[in-house]
Amino acid sequence: MVENFDEWFHDILENADITDSRYPIKGMAVWRPYGFQIRKHSMNIIKNLLDKDHDEVLFPLLVPESELAKEGIHVKGFEDEVYWVTKGGQRELNEQLALRPTSETAIYPMYSLWIRTHIDLPIKMYQIVNTFRYETKHTRPLIRVREITTFKEAHTAHATKEESDEQVDDFIRMYKEFFDDLNIPYLISKRPEWDKFPGADYTMAFDVIMPNGKTLQIGTIHNLGQTFAKTFEITFEDKDGEHKYVYQTCAGVSDRVIASVIGIHGDEKGLRLPPKVSPNQITIIPILFKKGKEEVLAKCSEIKSQLEDAGLRVNIDDRDIRPGKKFNDWELKGTPLKLELGPRDLENNITVAMRRDEGEKIELPLDDDLTDRVVELLEKTSENMSKTALDFQKIHVKFAEDIDEIAELVESGNVVKFYWNGDEQTGKEIEERTGYDILGIQEEVSEGKCIATGEDAKYLALIAKTY
Repeated sequence: MVENFDEWFHDILENADITDSRYPIKGMAVWRPYGFQIRKHSMNIIKNLLDKDHDEVLFPLLVPESELAKEGIHVKGFEDEVYWVTKGGQRELNEQLALRPTSETAIYPMYSLWIRTHIDLPIKMYQIVNTFRYETKHTRPLIRVREITTFKEAHTAHATKEESDEQVDDFIRMYKEFFDDLNIPYLISKRPEWDKFPGADYTMAFDVIMPNGKTLQIGTIHNLGQTFAKTFEITFEDKDGEHKYVYQTCAGVSDRVIASVIGIHGDEKGLRLPPKVSPNQITIIPILFKKGKEEVLAKCSEIKSQLEDAGLRVNIDDRDIRPGKKFNDWELKGTPLKLELGPRDLENNITVAMRRDEGEKIELPLDDDLTDRVVELLEKTSENMSKTALDFQKIHVKFAEDIDEIAELVESGNVVKFYWNGDEQTGKEIEERTGYDILGIQEEVSEGKCIATGEDAKYLALIAKTY
């Protein structure tokens, strides 16, 4: 799987009914029902976290060119990726309209209308929308696409820089909780100056290591300072009657979150889905013979109702096919727990449970404690998936003392830690000499020597092969 990960990933999206890439526009795909359920449950987790102190909104898809052009640094970061609408019907438009590559230039003109005094702050909003970027590199479903169909972006405005820094920390805490629920380990770093979000003061990012050793950025958080506030005249009157510019942040996750769930947890048999996002947390498989068929199906329905009453997602696979085919299908689709029930099991008042993450078979009594035992198995599944994924990450983060070590370590499927003096020119030279991307800064240091210059290091940084 590691050697052919990209091929495996492409095949599993099709075979497990996640997406269909045959839509007749390159870089765009259709979410199939099973995949859409995974997407829905994943987004519900982040929505529940945001809903505690953010308001969900929905802004238009189209952005006037005049608004997009106001923030020059921001536009320059996206100018080669923008899709433009130039006609309405058969008539040429007076002004080109951009399909949002991201929504700062759509949202912030409205913030300038809504924010008047300090009592309007902080303002915290988010939306889950599709965004469009004319991707010129080789497209990959969910990873590098031209239509991002699952783009969660949050936008906040604050009275002080301290509050905006606190908001960044809050987003980091929120993303940790989100990815922990998906049993995904992560590397957090501060992006280098040349790779931060266009217009931001600084960018924090979450990356994961995929099975082939490449890293995938799955979440970003940007402190925008007052850049956009000054461009779009987002000001407020403070308690003393003085007019000031707000401080802003934004944070986003995308389809790549689903890609990481699929890639990090999958194996040669197919998906292994985290219990919190699996469309079916439990699949009941009746073993049917002519004799006792009705009794088995009735008991399966009873178990399903019992588990659903506890808030679990359950399905019964009563298709008229061989049991082995059913087991293979649900291994492919990654259901965390399967319950097998046949006439003999019914006589013995048991069901045979099998966890997808480790394949162990366990006999469970069909009594009032069944639900508690099933919940316990799902919790163990979740814990084991987190541990397995974290162990993989720990193994594949290495330290390099010499710049010539980096290539060998990265080509062996690792992310590499190294000491860096923090100088931008030195950083770009390291990227050029190695052929890999500096992900960002993990921490400030007071010891160690820069891997490129031998000078005292300022940071411990990460470098990797990226998607």
